[in-house]
Amino acid sequence: MRTLVPSGSPFESRIGFSRAVRVGQIVAVSGTAPIAPDGTIACPGDVYGQTRRCLDIIAEAVANSGLSLDTIVRTRIMLTDISQWEAAARAHGEFFAAVRPASTFIEVNGFINPEWLVEVEADCVAES
Repeated sequence: MRTLVPSGSPFESRIGFSRAVRVGQIVAVSGTAPIAPDGTIACPGDVYGQTRRCLDIIAEAVANSGLSLDTIVRTRIMLTDISQWEAAARAHGEFFAAVRPASTFIEVNGFINPEWLVEVEADCVAES
C-alpha cells in the first residue's frame, strides 16, 4: 500500500511530488528546503538554522507517516557551500546523536531558491 504524506506546499501538485511517501515499512522523505511556516525562507544566511528547520519539517513528515526519528536509516545533506558542513553537522547531531543514521554531506551547485543554503532528504524503515 502506498501512502502519500503531503506538507501542504503549493509545489507538491505543481511539480508532482509528496513531502514523503510510505510504502509498507519504508518512508522516503523528499528533499526538504528551509521554508518557514509562513512560506518565507527560514534563517536567511544561517546554515545551522536552515538545517534545523529542514530537520523539523522532516520530523513532522516522518511523524505524519506514523514513524519517528529513530526509524531514520539514511540522511542526505546537500549544501551550496561545503565549507559550511560543520554548521549543518551540528544541527544534524542534535537530532540524530542517538540514532546515528547513515549520512552523506555533499556540495551542490544550487537550489530552486538561491537563498536556500541546504536541503535534506531522509529514508526511514519501520521495525516489523
